Amino acid sequence: MAIRVNLDVMLAKRKMSVNELAEAIGITPVNVSVLKNGRAKAIRFSTLDTICETLHCQPGDVLEWVDGEGE
Repeated sequence: MAIRVNLDVMLAKRKMSVNELAEAIGITPVNVSVLKNGRAKAIRFSTLDTICETLHCQPGDVLEWVDGEGE
């Protein structure tokens, strides 16, 4: 997969833990960790919207396309 998830970077910038984000967006900490660690196969736009609203960022701050990664 050539999509890199930079959620860990955004959490560090906002000084927020996985548990705090999970509580704020209404999903389990396990699901936030799956997304943060790049193991998620998909993300709902509504979840991405809520993450961006909570972290005051753009979708491109959380997700990044990288040429050739994961080949």
